[in-house]
Amino acid sequence: MNPDTVTLIDRPYQEIVDDILTAMVGGVVNEPILFDLKTDLYPLAEEARDIRTITGTIKNQDTGDLESHTFQKEIDFVFSDRDNAVIWQEGGTLPLDNTKFYVDYFRKNSTSPLSDINVGSVTRTLGEAISREIATVYQQINLAYLAGFIDTATGKSLDLVVAILGITRKTKDFAIGLVTFLRDTTIEGNITIPEGTQLSTSKGEATFVTTQLRTLQRGQVRIDIPVQASDASKGQAGIVAAGAITTLSQAIAGIAKVTNFEGTILGAEDETDPALRSRAKAVLRGLGKATLAALAQVIFEGRASLAEVYDPNSSIDKRSEPGKVVLLVESEPERFPSLRAAVEGTRAAGVETTLVARYVFFKPRIVAEVSSDITPAGKVKVINEIIAALQTYIDTLSSNEAALGKELLNAIKQVKDVGNFKIVDAIAWRTELGGNGTDTLVDAITKAIQTSPTPGEEGTRTAIKGVLDAASSLVVPNVKRIADRDLVKKLDGSGRATDADIEAGEFQVVTPPGSDKWWVVLDIELADIILKGG
Repeated sequence: MNPDTVTLIDRPYQEIVDDILTAMVGGVVNEPILFDLKTDLYPLAEEARDIRTITGTIKNQDTGDLESHTFQKEIDFVFSDRDNAVIWQEGGTLPLDNTKFYVDYFRKNSTSPLSDINVGSVTRTLGEAISREIATVYQQINLAYLAGFIDTATGKSLDLVVAILGITRKTKDFAIGLVTFLRDTTIEGNITIPEGTQLSTSKGEATFVTTQLRTLQRGQVRIDIPVQASDASKGQAGIVAAGAITTLSQAIAGIAKVTNFEGTILGAEDETDPALRSRAKAVLRGLGKATLAALAQVIFEGRASLAEVYDPNSSIDKRSEPGKVVLLVESEPERFPSLRAAVEGTRAAGVETTLVARYVFFKPRIVAEVSSDITPAGKVKVINEIIAALQTYIDTLSSNEAALGKELLNAIKQVKDVGNFKIVDAIAWRTELGGNGTDTLVDAITKAIQTSPTPGEEGTRTAIKGVLDAASSLVVPNVKRIADRDLVKKLDGSGRATDADIEAGEFQVVTPPGSDKWWVVLDIELADIILKGG
């Protein structure tokens, strides 16, 4: 499908009317113009008498979604007859940067025999009638398109979509109720109970699933979650007395007990569309997940490799705390966010899964000069372009390859509208990977025995036990960063780079020595770049 017309599937009626009426009187319809935040004046391709409408793309401030928008004349834009151009107004709604906006305008010398498009005219009446039919077709096409996706299909269409998973809509013959999840008082923090969590009576005569995702907040002792009988417990089999639902099919870390304080009853209505969607998604998430093999598979599919696994069942030098799994991966930095999302979507319910990699993070602080006629929004765009240029260079680096100051300066030099500039500081951190397994534990045990205040065998046992109890904090990696100024070196590697070296670009950001794979990662924000001028 043509990318310039794909959004027309959801075109509103009034927009179609404007286009047709403009065309009927010999005007120009949907002239595309690329919007750039750096400028506010956009000449038209032909001499215009006036502009009828401008449409384009904006970002919804509430949802963050992109949506089509009709801009208001004299508020968002004005037509300059002298310049034969659109002038966007400061404070008005603007198109999204680097997207096209579309202009309908009247030619100065139109040869069309039709000219009256006022309300009630024959031309307008015919145009509106045609537009109504076209708008109806667009809506029908859009509905057919939406009917193919689980998040947008409704009614019978949704039934057909979820049927591929072997799921059918539950009717009022399925019992419903509330199950209370009670916290283990020794566990702090938030505990998430996903929809689709399976429960049963003590002997398994009836089974149920949660129908909503709920989170037991820190400090909260209990939470009630709605449940519905499973397919195996349809009808009277799903009606159980208070206190009968006591078993979780899979333990959730932090949950000590489950029970229903009231009996279940038959549902008053059929399963709703949102409930059916949630149940279908829960089935999808449950297919082949919640195992280390599944985690390793999604990491492999993300084009990364799993270097180490730290979990409660590993040997003492790789043992994590109960309910926690730490995965050390070798992954290019640009793949890490999607990799983390995939792991988070695959982990077992109630298990905290942490993904770490050997990264050196560095933050350059930059001062640059720009032209005085760039708008405030344009300055923000220039800063983003500087960050993008730096990121483009960093993305070319391989593992254990240093980021060179000269190359960083060359990247900034490619950004349009940037005059004199310099890097005034560079700060580096590295991932905290814990100790080196067995050696770290041996060193810790030796030191604990030597410094034990209690002599003899009892003191030795106490010292060793204390180290083993804290083993996970000594050897298991975490997401913390350790500041390491030694990673910002002179070009010849002889020592730390000075401020003068950094400003001259005579420095490099290196990775720690050794055979392990480390990557340099850019960690920069808008506030780290100061623009002067304007």
